[in-house]
Amino acid sequence: MPWWSSWTSWTSALTSRMTTVGALAVALPVLAALVVVRVLSHRSWGRCHNTAQQRGRVFVVTGANSGLGKETARLLAQRNARVVLACRDMAAAHLACEDIRRTTSLGELIPMQLDLASLESVYTFAQEVLQDFPQVHVLINNAGLSIPDEKQPKTEDGIEMHFGVNYLGHFFLTNLLLERIKESAPSRIVNVSSLLHQQGIIDFDHLSTGPLPTQVNSRLPPAYCNSKLCNVYHAMELGRKVADCDVDVYTLCPGWCYSGLMRNYSFPWYKYLTFIPIAFLFMRSASKGAQCIVHCAVEENLPKNYGSFGFYRNCIPFSSRIQFDPEVAQALWDYSDNLIRTQAPKVVQKALVG
Repeated sequence: MPWWSSWTSWTSALTSRMTTVGALAVALPVLAALVVVRVLSHRSWGRCHNTAQQRGRVFVVTGANSGLGKETARLLAQRNARVVLACRDMAAAHLACEDIRRTTSLGELIPMQLDLASLESVYTFAQEVLQDFPQVHVLINNAGLSIPDEKQPKTEDGIEMHFGVNYLGHFFLTNLLLERIKESAPSRIVNVSSLLHQQGIIDFDHLSTGPLPTQVNSRLPPAYCNSKLCNVYHAMELGRKVADCDVDVYTLCPGWCYSGLMRNYSFPWYKYLTFIPIAFLFMRSASKGAQCIVHCAVEENLPKNYGSFGFYRNCIPFSSRIQFDPEVAQALWDYSDNLIRTQAPKVVQKALVG
């Protein structure tokens, strides 16, 4: 082999190795930086440190067959609580119980059928709870969904789906169980909201029918944001109404979690690719997100802000940038109560009047 051929081969190999080393020199620090950001994010998420036994205390958790609800039920069962798993799909509820039982034999798991998209189902579920449980110590309004607004989803009663399931069904359920919760004091009501409540708008002309026309092209899901704002206003007015009853009301954001909330969306493959590093850095597991829910449900002597209720994120108080208006909270309560009385099936209306 001529000497120049050997020289060419040698320089090519050296160049290849230098390219590899250079790539590693860039990639390794970037990877290390990503890991550091992930670790710091993880440390900021908060954790419920109260592991006190909840034996004999009854917790009702909506949407407990998967995601945040299931992990909340698991954490409560580990504390020996009696947990009612209020689920739309009973087959999924039983599978959730089986999964929880693989990690703990403590507590009592009681699956019950609840479809928040049906006011009649909410009423039936509440009557069964009142019949079966002399005490209800904690109601956790967790269930939620997000569906593309262009599909114009409606509940069984003809109400915009996000407003109906994420908020109105929980509003109705809370009112139906409220006297029992008061009788069980000290007790709590916990609403699972989201930081996206800060993007919501309360407009009574559109609230139960869909997002405002000005919200249609929003980058964020407008009807979902509106329903999460309703959750916060609900807690605000509810906290005022039960202020003298030894019933605490809390609202929280569980964080950005792997919870199945976006299962109704379909994205192009390239968006998934861009999503992966963001998810690695900032998304938490459902178990991590449930920590704040359980914190608000069991931690003693939680400080409150906003006067009559507390909003929490990462297991610490959170100050929303929204200036909440007590008059809007009262108006939303009255609007919701009237909507239920007019939109609910006749059998429910008759029972409410009776």
